[in-house]
Amino acid sequence: MTTSEILLDPYDYDFHEDPYPYYQRLRDEAPLYHNPDLGFWALSRHRDVLTGFRNSTTLSNKFGVSLDPASRGPHASKTMSFLAMDDPAHLRLRTLVSKGFTPRRIRELEPRVTEIAVAHLDTLLDKAADGETVDYVDEFAGKLPMDVISELMGVPQADRAQVRAWADGVMHRDEGVTDVPPAAVEASINLIVYYQNMVAERRAALTDDLTSALLEAEIDGDRLTDDEILGFMFLMVIAGNETTTKLLANAAFWGHRNPDQLTPVYDDLSRVPLWVEETLRYDTSSQILARTVVGELTLYDTVIPDGEVLLLLPGSAHRDERVFDDPDDYVIGREIGSKLMSFGSGAHFCLGAHLARMEARVALAELFTRIRGYEVDEANAVRVHSSNVRGFAHLPIHVKVR
Repeated sequence: MTTSEILLDPYDYDFHEDPYPYYQRLRDEAPLYHNPDLGFWALSRHRDVLTGFRNSTTLSNKFGVSLDPASRGPHASKTMSFLAMDDPAHLRLRTLVSKGFTPRRIRELEPRVTEIAVAHLDTLLDKAADGETVDYVDEFAGKLPMDVISELMGVPQADRAQVRAWADGVMHRDEGVTDVPPAAVEASINLIVYYQNMVAERRAALTDDLTSALLEAEIDGDRLTDDEILGFMFLMVIAGNETTTKLLANAAFWGHRNPDQLTPVYDDLSRVPLWVEETLRYDTSSQILARTVVGELTLYDTVIPDGEVLLLLPGSAHRDERVFDDPDDYVIGREIGSKLMSFGSGAHFCLGAHLARMEARVALAELFTRIRGYEVDEANAVRVHSSNVRGFAHLPIHVKVR
């Protein structure tokens, strides 16, 4: 199947508005797709994407997991930590980080996540009480995840707005820009310098936060270097912050579009996790992840040469009718289980999956204890334009407060 017959361009704004018809054609007509102009191959069917995630020998992470030129290359692990490594380096770093980033630490964080969510909701609902439209992303979904990461790391309250602004700056892309703009580079440097100072402070005097736990993490005398800790902190900002923001806004958007599915959630908040899972399936934040072929790989009678970029498309896999019944319907409570790939699969399964699910559950449950309905102003909603994540930069809503 040639590029001229089907075009997959991860930088195309039409594709960002609705990638799913493109994915459908790929799954049906070009399950192994090649775009020689942009220099990548792509897998779109559920079975192939899952197999791809689990093949961490032939499909390497060490040049990064993004198609963007500035994020690709042997330096990728500086900002993407063990996500941009292969074993044994990946396993070593991940195991050390896991010593600090424990399920117990995440569980113990939940009361603080609730407090942070409530504080942001107070502001949002104060504005909404006057009948004005509020931006769900600006006031809530865009603030909570980064503040939770700052809470986890031990960033002082007074610095959190600034840290959040730098994190936003790192991710921002203007229209037509496929590479990292100077403003994002500057924001990245500011963030790294800030974290460097934090690590130095903890080296002098440990506290009860994740930064200190990472400094203390040790296996048989092996410890994390400052650069490794910084790389992981930066990964949290890029991978942990942005994807959770998108998840919260995607849940709100698709809930609004499917009121029949959302109505039961107001009456039974135990359904919130099901709402989160269906959003992760139906419109996942992480749509496209890159791998680099090592040696060569034969798929669909085609040899993909060494060094080529292969894109895995979980966004497409989750709409594969070979695996899900009526995949284009948004059905809260459908059976998903292990078929979900929003957090990857295999050796690189997302270490922050527990944290993301907990944040989303807490945030949406707190929201629904305090409102009895909302409407999205779709005409003024603004999508994020990114080659690998999907979600909203702005989501204006009208809220009915309880």
